[in-house]
Amino acid sequence: MSTPNIVELYGVTKAFGALTVLHDIDLTIKEGEILTLLGPSGCGKTTLMRIIAGFEPTTHGRVMIEGADVSYLPPDRRPVNMVFQRYALFPHLDVFDNVAFGLRLKKWPKARIREAVQHMLHLVQLDEYGNRWIHELSGGQAQRVALARALVNAPKVLLLDEPLAALDLKIRHHMLAELKRIHQETGTTFIYVTHDQDEATILSDRIVLMNKGCIEQLGTPEEMYAHPGSLFCARFLGETNILTGPVSACASGLAHVAIGAGTVTVPHNGSAVAVGQNVSLAIRPEALQVRRRAGAADAVPDNALDGVVEDVVFMGSRVVYSIRTPVETLKFQETRSVDGTMLARGEEVRASWRPEAAVLLTR
Repeated sequence: MSTPNIVELYGVTKAFGALTVLHDIDLTIKEGEILTLLGPSGCGKTTLMRIIAGFEPTTHGRVMIEGADVSYLPPDRRPVNMVFQRYALFPHLDVFDNVAFGLRLKKWPKARIREAVQHMLHLVQLDEYGNRWIHELSGGQAQRVALARALVNAPKVLLLDEPLAALDLKIRHHMLAELKRIHQETGTTFIYVTHDQDEATILSDRIVLMNKGCIEQLGTPEEMYAHPGSLFCARFLGETNILTGPVSACASGLAHVAIGAGTVTVPHNGSAVAVGQNVSLAIRPEALQVRRRAGAADAVPDNALDGVVEDVVFMGSRVVYSIRTPVETLKFQETRSVDGTMLARGEEVRASWRPEAAVLLTR
């Protein structure tokens, strides 16, 4: 059985005066998935989340949750809850009372509130922190309290607006693992907003990449990394090398692209390309094979460029090289060898790649 949709957006458009920040968004979100809205600042991702939550009305379009049109319902009448970037915890209440706040508004019996709050504090691994004040907590602990306060109300959809932005890198990675664990234990649908590609790829079942108020691409992290649909996606989601040139020939599902003095062969996978058309090729740094050149240079084969190592960046378990070629400076990434052998600045090398390692882009 296919998983049902829990949130459906149809033609959602949002304008602030003469400025349109969302353009005719169609999107379905499946029950129980983690879907991330990813993109640069100003792309419309937070506005879209606020529309789902009910904090912003649409200019046009409909918002459906569990098959019901909630487009004109206020936030408190939608089966969603939101965790904000700054957590919005009450400093005059301790941890227990912060988590219990929403249940008390619903006038739950005291015994039921205590049971629910204790269960939620256990879920976020803060069993012993109920009597702590908010100012006594670390950033990661405060973030967990905000999660507990949202989840204790059993929302159908949990909205998370850059909740890890204020945390340092090590705590962020730990909290991403915690979010995945909590999601697995609760089964709640998560909609997550971030501009951080690493957060998106680590956490998400699917990613919605947004650009200038539109959906640029939608897919799993693996699909979007391996098969970007545009230059914007290739550059935003991970490091990539971009080569640009005209198509010199097309045959048997392959396009031949003139790059500098050589030729690159790449599958065009049904893309409408024509001889003479300028296209771009995206090649991930780890897809390159690089070897040293010694003596006189031989003719450069297809899918290869000769160059000189311009920079070497040691990153612990891996090394990233910049290789200056006649057409572009390429990034090459490899796992550091056991004996620590690395290419040196100034070495002459040849970078090559398999045809299927390049992705042909027409936009």
